[in-house]
Amino acid sequence: MPVATGDAASKTGQPGVVFAKIDDVVRWARTSSMWPLLFGLACCAIEMMAVYMPRFDLSRFGMEVYRASPRQADLMFVAGRVSRKMAPVVRQLYDQMLEPKWVIAMGDCAACGGIYNNYAILQGVDEILPVDVYVAGCPPRPEALMDGILKLHAKIKNGEPKGQIRITDFGLRG
Repeated sequence: MPVATGDAASKTGQPGVVFAKIDDVVRWARTSSMWPLLFGLACCAIEMMAVYMPRFDLSRFGMEVYRASPRQADLMFVAGRVSRKMAPVVRQLYDQMLEPKWVIAMGDCAACGGIYNNYAILQGVDEILPVDVYVAGCPPRPEALMDGILKLHAKIKNGEPKGQIRITDFGLRG
């Protein structure tokens, strides 16, 4: 957003007027105040908790508190495997979220069923939800999850339509 620098700005050192389209401001606000709904189901949830610790500090992106109610959330993390019995509950939580809403599938189990190739586990949460970002890994490192969140932020700021982004965890393991 360009800032006007006139006589008032040069005398006081403060910027003058900010010029921006309303859509740009709304998209900026959406990325700066996402309210996540945690649906941690397995070991990926432990890595997701690490993202909120001081080393990674996800609160600098305006995501410091997980929301207990889907009616207060606009981002759903699905971290781990989803059983067929749990699928209706996950879908109901997604349906209760307000628009616009986004989904991040965290880990191989959420993305493609992981090592659980049987009838009781969904072979990817995208069977029941429209997933915006896939973060690969078993479990993915906190850096990979943050990369996925930043890619989602960039997608929202650019006004791109809902679609899929895949984040690989390659090269992050030491």
